[in-house]
Amino acid sequence: MDTPRVSRITPAGSDRDQTAASSGAAPDLAGLLARIAQQDQSAFAEFYAQTSRRVFGLARRVLIDPELSEDTTQEVYLQVWNMADRFNADAGSPMAWLMTLAHRRAVDRVRSEQSSTDREARYGAAMQVKDHDDVVDTVTQRLEAEAVVRCLETLTGTQQESVRLAYYGGLTYREVAEKLGVAVPTIKSRIRDGLIRLKTCLGVN
Repeated sequence: MDTPRVSRITPAGSDRDQTAASSGAAPDLAGLLARIAQQDQSAFAEFYAQTSRRVFGLARRVLIDPELSEDTTQEVYLQVWNMADRFNADAGSPMAWLMTLAHRRAVDRVRSEQSSTDREARYGAAMQVKDHDDVVDTVTQRLEAEAVVRCLETLTGTQQESVRLAYYGGLTYREVAEKLGVAVPTIKSRIRDGLIRLKTCLGVN
């Protein structure tokens, strides 16, 4: 049989709930649970009408938020529909069993909401750190590049040309030598001397 539909809770409770309360009649909740265990939807509706106000009240005290309290109340009654056969009269009254289910469900919802909030907070913090690191890296790289450009300007013209071709152009010593029409040992000397001056200018040991 399909799971019965559960109406939304209102703080005032149902008309049937109010009628039962005013008459002073004690509902046979244990009997209703026994019928619910047999998938009796009318018994479920009666059980819901007699108890939903108290379940909602407990959920509201734990969760504060009315919408979360309503959702949690619906989940509790779905549990009742699916677990009515597990009720043990020797372990306590039907209302005690129901309120235990409600309290556990409400506490679980609090933990779930807190866990979700914590995940969002951690994600937000991680993104802030990442953004900050990206900015720092970008600025650092830009400053380093500007420093290299300034220091290159302190080299002689031939040193600048050789270093640029070797390290920015990706040419080998021989290719630089051929391009400039200079002997390989001369190119090696220019590049070596140029790199020493660059290191000194950049403060690199």
